[in-house]
Amino acid sequence: MPGKVWLVGAGPGDPGLLTLKGARALAQCDVLVYDYLASSAIVALAPPDCEKIYVGKKAGQHTRSQDEITALIVELGRAGKKVVRLKGGDVFVFARGGEEAQALAEAGVAFEIVPGITSAIAAPAYAGIPVTHRDHNTSLTIATGHEDPTKGSSSLDFAKLANRKATTIFLMAMGNLAGIVAKLMEHGLEGDTPVGIVHEGTKPSQEVLTATLDTVVAEVERTGITAPAIVVIGDVVRERERIRWFDAQPLFGKRVLVTRPAHQADDIATRLWEAGAEPIVAPTIAIGPPDDLTAARDAVTRVRDYAWAVFTSRNGVDAFFDRLGELGRDARAFGDVRIAAIGPKTAEALATRGIRVDLVPSVFVNEAVISELLTRTAAGDRILVYRAQEAREVLPETLREHGCLVDVVAAYATRFVDDPELEAKARRADVVTFTSSSTVAGFVHNVPNAATVLAAKTVAAIGPITAQTARDAGIRVDVVADEFTVEGLLRALSAAAAV
Repeated sequence: MPGKVWLVGAGPGDPGLLTLKGARALAQCDVLVYDYLASSAIVALAPPDCEKIYVGKKAGQHTRSQDEITALIVELGRAGKKVVRLKGGDVFVFARGGEEAQALAEAGVAFEIVPGITSAIAAPAYAGIPVTHRDHNTSLTIATGHEDPTKGSSSLDFAKLANRKATTIFLMAMGNLAGIVAKLMEHGLEGDTPVGIVHEGTKPSQEVLTATLDTVVAEVERTGITAPAIVVIGDVVRERERIRWFDAQPLFGKRVLVTRPAHQADDIATRLWEAGAEPIVAPTIAIGPPDDLTAARDAVTRVRDYAWAVFTSRNGVDAFFDRLGELGRDARAFGDVRIAAIGPKTAEALATRGIRVDLVPSVFVNEAVISELLTRTAAGDRILVYRAQEAREVLPETLREHGCLVDVVAAYATRFVDDPELEAKARRADVVTFTSSSTVAGFVHNVPNAATVLAAKTVAAIGPITAQTARDAGIRVDVVADEFTVEGLLRALSAAAAV
């Protein structure tokens, strides 16, 4: 089969800025050849069995030369591989994508260009600096601050760049900043012209320095701000005072440990990125089948025997429909059985399978389900509780006390994930989140001295039961969500950080 190479722009750092077309290319590649600036979250979108080859280049640290990288993707394409060459920012904006595409064309290897969002536009936007604004400029110029050293002289026309009514953006300019500033002032650009420097733009580590041409070199030396950074020169920089947004969020710059299972971590990780925080995904538990699937399968085959089926989590919903699928059946198996769900996410998981629930308690805990179920059931009613293998007994025991016939079925099992790096990850974090009692237990399993390790951290729990489990393990809990969902947890964290 003929090979193909996709030259994909990964964007400036925030994984949410990858294009849909770039994500589709990643999903089908056999080999991923990626740069230093490509986010780990984007690299993770490649198939698990994809060969990943790192070819990152930082100042003075090149894993491979450009010629070697180009030869590599040509060789892989000729070998019939589907290759994604993942580059930071855009493929062609002061990158070597043009040379790579030329080599592929000359070699007869099929290729496709997938543009990315360039840091020249995105980093200022995340810093609250619009690169064009009708009150300030009539043109935009993007220039390199690091020209080909073999040329011997500069190709930049500083006479044209020294224009107060324009915005000039320099990429890769930190090493030559003093010379660039001197040239601009030499050609008449006023010393009070605003300058913005955006380091690690669009990432939780973003730093922004604002100064003027007169002061910027000294300010860079004073603050120690370094590459990778872009330099914005022009009156548009003043708008940051009014429209700064990304680094003004309460969770900006926080490193947040996410302990929930890997298959459920994407949602909270994405929301943390959007809030300006850096998620550190470190699952402490994994979801799998129960020790014995017999009862789980049997309950599915005779679900119509019950008056109510109670699902305590979306994991239980997933497990139930997995069993249904094995039997070649679908949602019609429920007949007129009434359905209760603990929490909106559990109800949502049922809704996606065509099941409209009859009961979602206003408070997402077993006690609330009990209270509301008892008003809708009578002694002798049969109730199926499809739940985790390890769970609190308060729900079935209380229902039985009121005369209900309750079958508790282990739909899935929660098992600890062994992670020898978990303590190191926790020490790097500013905030540690627990989304269930099991995630607490999994953390303590890996980090026996959990109370000591977390003593200086902000610890957040999704609800009071999870919080109590943490306290019972000696862990101080600082934030407890009022609404026992991921959204509620992040709202509570943001509110606490804003105080």
